[in-house]
Amino acid sequence: MRHTLLLGCTISLFAFFTCRAPAAPPAKKPAADAGAKAEVKKETEKAATKKPAAKKKTVPKTKTVVRFTLKGDFPEGPQSEGLFGELQPTLGTIIRRIDQAAKDPKVAAVWLRIGDLDVGRGKIHELRAAIARLRKARKPVYAELISAEPAEYMVASACNEIFMPESGTLLLPGVRAEVTFYKGLLEKLGIRFEMLQIGKYKGATEPFSRTEMSGPLRESMEALVDDAYDDMARIIGADRGMKDYRVKTLIDRGLFTAAAAQKAGLIDRVQYADQFRESLCKKLGAGKLDLVTSYKKKKVEVDFSGFSGMMKMMEMIMGGKPETKPSGNKKIALVYAVGTIIEGKSTTDIFGLSALGSTTLAGALRKADEDDKVVAVVLRVDSPGGSAVGSDLVWRQIVLMKKPVIASMGDVAGSGGYYIAMGADEIFAEPGTITGSIGVAGGKLVLGGLYDKVGLKTEVISRGAMSGSFSSTEPFTPEQRKAWMGLLQDTYRQFVRKAAEGRKMTVQEMGRVAQGRVWSGRMAKEKGLVDNLGTLQDAIAAAKKAAGLKKDEEVELMILPRPKTIFETLFGDPSDDLESAMPEVIKTLRRTKLYRRLLAEPTLMWMPYEVELK
Repeated sequence: MRHTLLLGCTISLFAFFTCRAPAAPPAKKPAADAGAKAEVKKETEKAATKKPAAKKKTVPKTKTVVRFTLKGDFPEGPQSEGLFGELQPTLGTIIRRIDQAAKDPKVAAVWLRIGDLDVGRGKIHELRAAIARLRKARKPVYAELISAEPAEYMVASACNEIFMPESGTLLLPGVRAEVTFYKGLLEKLGIRFEMLQIGKYKGATEPFSRTEMSGPLRESMEALVDDAYDDMARIIGADRGMKDYRVKTLIDRGLFTAAAAQKAGLIDRVQYADQFRESLCKKLGAGKLDLVTSYKKKKVEVDFSGFSGMMKMMEMIMGGKPETKPSGNKKIALVYAVGTIIEGKSTTDIFGLSALGSTTLAGALRKADEDDKVVAVVLRVDSPGGSAVGSDLVWRQIVLMKKPVIASMGDVAGSGGYYIAMGADEIFAEPGTITGSIGVAGGKLVLGGLYDKVGLKTEVISRGAMSGSFSSTEPFTPEQRKAWMGLLQDTYRQFVRKAAEGRKMTVQEMGRVAQGRVWSGRMAKEKGLVDNLGTLQDAIAAAKKAAGLKKDEEVELMILPRPKTIFETLFGDPSDDLESAMPEVIKTLRRTKLYRRLLAEPTLMWMPYEVELK
């Protein structure tokens, strides 16, 4: 629901009075005659009757307050160039603007308007860390909530104060994990999923081969939910000055009006935006607020008149921009590994789903390694994995790098996403990153039953016992299943061996934390799967240190791979209108197309099931 807010501010006028210091006594002079004395007395009496000078009024002081709006998914990766790049800010873009406000001496305070955040626990931690840097810079931060759920509230609780309008609601219903199982639907359609897996916790196949969780998958999911629940209670308790048990009691209550949330100590004020603005004037000791809502946003040219204007518009649409003169500073290459991993080049299909190509990513890493100005590489991973071969090719490029490589994990770095990170010199994860899942899966869709239902008939001529391995009409024979399992076991052994080498463990030690099990970043740190818990900023600092640079030395960030222009995005994603009308249908079509692409691979390191922590 959108609300129109009428913003105003009372102006307080302050009059400062100045007083004159007493004049120094006049120097002694020779005695004057009586007439002179009388004249002096007369002048003195005349001066005493004069009115005092009027007091000067001071001009009310103006304070600058920056307001950011936090909403949407804030995708990882480089921001699109061109005309509409600012319409879809990335996580890196919004955090960079927040950090600029922290360093700006003109900014007195920051106001965050938070609503409809669609982010995971990793991004929540990144936003909270940016708010912490604002507060460390002595910039008070105020959060405005209207209708808030856990994601919005956990970001807001990092601020100095939280306010809501009287009609606002706060929903803290706890944590919930959902795994959707498709077997029943597939059986009704006559479709069978022939899936194979290595690792008892590798639940990748279960949504397609079972109607409920197995014991190991339930164990893994319960551990994740417990970690998220305890983390939520700990964070809120620390921010709001409450004991964990008190927070958990409030979570069990779950639903709060603004007044109830204030009474429970979850928010600080029940105010409308105009009332808050008025109170902020007084709090900052300002007569007037300069409220900046587009802080550090690029200005978009809107005058496209004439031929030159048309050329300017085309340049902006195509992503063209004036070349900047090199600064001469050393560079840190920030390489984004975002999306499902496939072998080959990265793609964006007709439904707008991006896939991370091994050729594209390896090429970006190679470019960074060959650039003389680049001193270190930060690999930012937000991927559930995908192709085993594609993951291995990227891993190989990382271990060949001559320069230090620091991995930073976002919301998800599981299976193949973990595989590419484990080749780095050091791994950072967010506390809530979904990672691990060191296991292997493979298989195929069997559509013979569906063909029977719709009247299709397939005749086969084949030679060789394995010729039907990729058949979409028949399940695996026992011989084919045995051969496939042998291939998966070999792939799994490679995965475990390389992970053990990267993490300085024995194969037996790695085997105990592998088995396809998914961990949170905090749990992965305890198990030795990652080195540190921290943000992307922490990983960049570690890269500078690994390159032998001083902590405060200026460096440039070289973003790779090249961001797509708005022209490429528009013509690569014609489904936006369809998605807004039929979001679930488009989401299912995206998944189906991706599954068909991935199932053409012989082996997978993939987490195809979706876990929603609500």
